[in-house]
Amino acid sequence: MQLEINNVSKSFGKKKVLENLSFEVNSGEIIGLVGENGAGKSSLLHILATISKADSGSIRLGKWIYGKNRKQLRRMVGFVPQDIALWEDMSVEENMLFFEKLSWINRSKIELKQLCEDMELLKWKESVHTLSGGMKRKLNMAISLIHNPGLLLLDEPTVGIDLRSKKEIAEYLKQTAQVDNKMIMYTSHDMDEIQSICDAVVCIGNDPFYENLLREANMKIISI
Repeated sequence: MQLEINNVSKSFGKKKVLENLSFEVNSGEIIGLVGENGAGKSSLLHILATISKADSGSIRLGKWIYGKNRKQLRRMVGFVPQDIALWEDMSVEENMLFFEKLSWINRSKIELKQLCEDMELLKWKESVHTLSGGMKRKLNMAISLIHNPGLLLLDEPTVGIDLRSKKEIAEYLKQTAQVDNKMIMYTSHDMDEIQSICDAVVCIGNDPFYENLLREANMKIISI
């Protein structure tokens, strides 16, 4: 499966955040999105998640076209926003079962528990409000994977969490991209994290600072 983004532009009022952006992503690849705050990284993820629409340009995921096949696209996309969206007074198990009911596919309790365990989230019976920030991030990610999306969109998924959780999330993402052949798009301000996880990078906003950092790190840049 391939994601094709062609000449996509997006503005909010007079502020243009994306301008003629074009690149491709293949199954099994992890692509980083970098750029200063307000450059348009989150805006691009919202467009790909079908939450908002591009002003111009075209996007295709596999055989499905954005703007025409919204229902089919939503079955194929998992989105993890910056803000954690969980039921705090419910347990990890209850959260997973609740969101499974809203999912496009049915998953057994054993499958849901295994999904959490795969990313080292082992506190199945504990209330969400007792979890660390890292554990909450992992649960947010597990929920986004219940319907087994081919494209996973992650907006700053490791912000504000401990180093151990960061490394565990990074290892899980690399494994799920390679083994499950998922394509992953990932925003982060942590360049070390981008370098260690991503196969290639999209630099949004034509910022020379980020471009120089990426070149110094010998990162593959697929669009600027």
